[in-house]
Amino acid sequence: DPIGFYLASLSYKTVVYKGQLTSMQVRHYFPDLNNNRIVSAFGLIHSRFATNTFPSWKLAQPFRYIAHNGEINTVQGNLNWLKTSEKGFESPFFTKEEMEMLLPLITEGQSDSACLDNMIELLLLCGRSLPHVMMMLIPEAWDGNDQMDPVKKAFYEFHASLMEPWDGPASISFTDGKMIGATLDRNGLRPSRYCVTTDDRVIMASETGVLPIDQKMIREKGRLQPGKMFVVDMEQGRIISDEEIKNKICSSKPYAEWLNKYKIRLEELPEPRVLFTELQHDQIFKYQKAFGYTTEDVESIITPMALDGKEPIGSMGSDIPLAVLSDEPQHLSSYFKQLFAQVTNPPIDPIRERLVMSLATFAGNNGNLLVEDPLACHCVALKHPVLSNHELEKIRSIDTGIFQAKTLQLYFRSDGKPGSLQAGVERLCRYAVDAALDGFEVLILSDRAIDSDHAPIPSLLATAAVHHHLIRKGLRGQVGIIVEAGDVWEVHHYACLIGFGATAINPYLAFATIQDARITGKLQTALEPEQLRKNYIKAVNEGLLKVFSKMGISTLQSYQGAQIFEIIGLNHTVVDKYFTGATSRIEGMGLDEIARETLAKHLFAFSRKDIPVERLPTGGVYQWKRKGEFHLFNPNTVHYLQYSTHMNDYVSFKKYSKLVNDQTEKAATIRGMFQFKRKRPSIPLEEVEPEVNILKRFATGAMSFGSISHEAHSTLAIAMNRIGAKSNTGEGGEDEFRFETLDNGDSMRSAIKQVASARFGVTSYYLTQADELQIKMAQGAKPGEGGQLPGHKVDEWIGKVRHSTPGVGLISPPPHHDIYSIEDLAQLIFDLKNSNR
Repeated sequence: DPIGFYLASLSYKTVVYKGQLTSMQVRHYFPDLNNNRIVSAFGLIHSRFATNTFPSWKLAQPFRYIAHNGEINTVQGNLNWLKTSEKGFESPFFTKEEMEMLLPLITEGQSDSACLDNMIELLLLCGRSLPHVMMMLIPEAWDGNDQMDPVKKAFYEFHASLMEPWDGPASISFTDGKMIGATLDRNGLRPSRYCVTTDDRVIMASETGVLPIDQKMIREKGRLQPGKMFVVDMEQGRIISDEEIKNKICSSKPYAEWLNKYKIRLEELPEPRVLFTELQHDQIFKYQKAFGYTTEDVESIITPMALDGKEPIGSMGSDIPLAVLSDEPQHLSSYFKQLFAQVTNPPIDPIRERLVMSLATFAGNNGNLLVEDPLACHCVALKHPVLSNHELEKIRSIDTGIFQAKTLQLYFRSDGKPGSLQAGVERLCRYAVDAALDGFEVLILSDRAIDSDHAPIPSLLATAAVHHHLIRKGLRGQVGIIVEAGDVWEVHHYACLIGFGATAINPYLAFATIQDARITGKLQTALEPEQLRKNYIKAVNEGLLKVFSKMGISTLQSYQGAQIFEIIGLNHTVVDKYFTGATSRIEGMGLDEIARETLAKHLFAFSRKDIPVERLPTGGVYQWKRKGEFHLFNPNTVHYLQYSTHMNDYVSFKKYSKLVNDQTEKAATIRGMFQFKRKRPSIPLEEVEPEVNILKRFATGAMSFGSISHEAHSTLAIAMNRIGAKSNTGEGGEDEFRFETLDNGDSMRSAIKQVASARFGVTSYYLTQADELQIKMAQGAKPGEGGQLPGHKVDEWIGKVRHSTPGVGLISPPPHHDIYSIEDLAQLIFDLKNSNR
């Protein structure tokens, strides 16, 4: 509504008071709150801090059923998945016409709290109890928890087939007017403390001491644990424990029996009717060229993952052009940048909090969320989203009579005619709709059938196109999408596919590449092929955990379809139709340009030249190569920089600066495309501001001692101190001898001292030596991840300064474990200020 009209509540059981007011103003604004004749059995109160937004009416807590402290980090994925299924929902409590009238079930543009409140209301009105609904939406960490009661675990597993978690970090209070309670999400990163008094009052709050209570009257006190629930039933007049209420709900239906009867477990499937046809060496090489593999990808990405079972580690940032500005053919995922959680909804630590994270996913019909149908769990349960060739064939061969898979080919004609790729994508979408209408529960999108006349549709484009086309047709919730793709080998490729709707991925060409490298001797190892494949899958899965933990998301299900990316360089026509709902602030490529990039690689593979090219392209993305990708820091620029510092030659330094900053001939960054208008006369500096005041605002980047050498780190400090600016220690601490002034009057002391998540080098003395203290909320170079210093870099000196063991690798936690709320942040600021007085 353009005037912002909002009904606070139409409930006959509760009264809601809202206002853009401070806590102390509420009772003065609403006179009835001062009337002694008005009595309530309970009160649910929330005073909202506008942390990342300006105060607004529409962002007030909903209060129809809930109020909460924290964030719902999964909300984008939750809303996207609701859209996939809502057109097919049926309920005995609503007629078909009424259901259509209710669409969309959750209004766009609401706060995360309001969206969750709407979802709770829907499920309540369809017959479930409030505690049941809260268990569905905010489940405990059940996957992989062998200590959990099997009856409770069956409840959670059954409902996981219906919907993904709505995860925090959040402490959520709820009421329907008859009972009031609270629950913590699986991480338990928001405080919820309660006390029960001798006069039968129950007080729960995010902080202790919100109400004055005589300590002698406290009968019981405690705090909510992760995933646990605390309920007061006002009709029965008693507190119901987490164990009691969950036992009752979990035993209300035979969930374990339903799972045993209908759930299809991948490891229990019979052997496939047809075995996977392995690619031969010549085919592998041709496919590698067609899908854009480079020597660097094979040697620096795929091979280390297969050997070590983890992502390879590189150093420094990226100085290559954005995908849309590059002269080299690009992988489509290069136009997509991962987003990350910030400030008071921090990333999750995928190492220390692995216990509450899950890679489980389900392929098949999502079922009808509004009723409890045993067939809702009739889908394929996968422990993780990366399928081996054999596992894919088992799924392809499924035929239970009511569950089948259909393979759709991803290709378009390679004749180079405009519109060929669009025609191929539209054909694929039509076939996907036909398959869904024919009752197939799993669609396998495969690009294995390419040849000289048919180029592959990029798997990311194909997946997103099918995903959104099925949503528009109201069919997406009826099928799972599995991608059998040759253009998937690094973690970002998997993250993009899952983020735009894929349920699982089979990287058949990456597996073939590992096997071929071992057979040809390029991969020297005693490891068996099966172990290499397992290592590669393990590396991908751990990489995925790290990717979705950056957004504070704990489960793959909540990341799937969430589209937590920003696109740089695709035009709005492509984005609106195939990546609907994603953000692309800077446009560029259309479908025909994407086709040209794809065909350039295809021609390289299926060239009709008499002498075919017998090598992969160099690559040069991670390290400069003579025939590889352009780098801002290349031998030419590095030469001028080194020469200028060795010879104290300012002319050479200006040449270096010009090469890096002036991108008129070869644009690599967005800022490189801006130009200053130089025709206007300049204003004398003394008329603007004194030079000394301008220099005070200069500060270096926060590069730590360890990530750069002592010489570089101390030189930056001396230079900044000379000009009256500030250098920054970074998160590696600073040796105490640098706090003393040198004989020539220079100082190696950094004015800005950083306090990062690992507290490396942070001591009381260190804090007293700061002009400015900086709390590092997240890595600047790797947002959502912690900094990492390999063990071979941690020598005796670095180990001493960081108070760590030499030779042992160091990884900073992605979040500050001291900061999970604005109250925590305020406390840390208070503590640090007092340490520096």
